[in-house]
Parts: sequence; C-alpha cells; structure tokens
Amino acid sequence: MGRLDGKIILLSAAAQGIGRAAAIAFAKEGAKVIATDINESKLQELGKYPGIQIRVLDVTKKEQIENLAKEIEKIDVLCNIAGFVHHGTILECEEQDWDFTMNLNVRSMYLMIKTFLPKMLKEKSGNIINMSSVASSIKGVVSRCVYSTSKAAVIGLTKAVAADFIEQGIRCNCICPGTVDTPSLQERIQARPNPEQALKDFLARQKTGRMATAEEVAHLFVYLASDESAYVTGNELIIDGGWSL
Repeated sequence: MGRLDGKIILLSAAAQGIGRAAAIAFAKEGAKVIATDINESKLQELGKYPGIQIRVLDVTKKEQIENLAKEIEKIDVLCNIAGFVHHGTILECEEQDWDFTMNLNVRSMYLMIKTFLPKMLKEKSGNIINMSSVASSIKGVVSRCVYSTSKAAVIGLTKAVAADFIEQGIRCNCICPGTVDTPSLQERIQARPNPEQALKDFLARQKTGRMATAEEVAHLFVYLASDESAYVTGNELIIDGGWSL
C-alpha cells in the first residue's frame, strides 16, 4: 500500500523541477495526480507515469482555473508550486517586474485556493501545500527583493488560511526550500554575465557543500500530503541544508 492511496492531488508547475518530482512521488505512493503546467510539451512527458493525468493550465488566469474546477468533483490535496524568481534589488525591480512576480507567486495561489477550497469544505476535509522559500520573512537574501516579498506573502497567506479553516477540517502548510538544483536555477545561472562565477556563488552559500535535489523536496511534499502529517497545519517547513542558520 502507498502512503497516498486514494488521494486526489492537484498541483501546478508540474512540468519540471520540484513540481515534476512531486507529481511522480505522489503517483508512486498511490495518489491520483492531476498535474498542470503552462508548458504543454514538457508536461506531456508525465503522461507515461501511471496515476498521472495532465492538464494545461495558466494559474494566473481565473477563467482557466474555474474551467478546470468544473472537471474535478473532489480534491484532497492542492499543491501551489508555480512561481518566478526575479534577480535584483528594489532599485533594479521595475513596476512590471513587481506586478508579474506578485501575480504569479501570490495571486495565483489566491485564485487556486479560492476556487478549490469550497470543494474541500464540502467534504469537511482538505489539505493545501504552498511553495514558499527561505528567501522570504525567514532570511534576507541579496538581490531577491520582490521574490522574497512575494514568498513572505505566501507564508502569511498559508497561516491565514490555516487559521480560518482549521475547525472545518482544512490543513494548510508551506514548504520553504533553500537553493534547489532545478532547470529553472540552471537557466538563471546561465543568464548571469558570468555563469561560472554565479554557480560558485550559489554553492558558496550552501554550508553542506551542495544544493538540494528536487526529489529531496518532493519527499517533504509527500509527507505533508499524507495522513502522517495530520497534526501539522499553519507551518512553514524549511528544507535548506542549514542555509538559514
């Protein structure tokens, strides 16, 4: 038997990185997974895994979210993973950078939760897992102004939802990773003027001498999605190899 047998799990940003690893881990533990992403070509690769259905979804579009909700009668776990990392201080963050980041990193979670929470309340049971970051209210990080602001907001949103609906059987937690070796990170490293130095800088701040893998973060998603964490709600769970120490 799997740790997630019979659970219906919906997650965003499933095409690559942490989202992909979480989708696969959920399915291996017996869950029925609805994996969404805006990247249809990469999302298709998940179709080969038993237990995973794929749906193209832009989580910043309210109408698309509501249309998907019409297809889903019941949901046990909602995982909000979609996000964007902007590089820069407040002086290097233009209004469009601010608006885009807050829209994708925070407003999308608001839209997803507001749409799917009523289905959970109907069942008097539900579990929401949001993606935050150590770069948030937990730790100040150089050149992560709007990103850190958005992820701090995710922590606040998580605690608010947990407090408001705890008596109706709803749990809500967020995961706060440090630096994770994902395609997104590699793209950001290559986009820097000196990619080799950028990689060294990322590794230098890791006291363990390495970055986390997406699969390691996925293990934490499985724990939170399972009944093993039934007494855990309103928390930010840090997985950063000691970076925040």
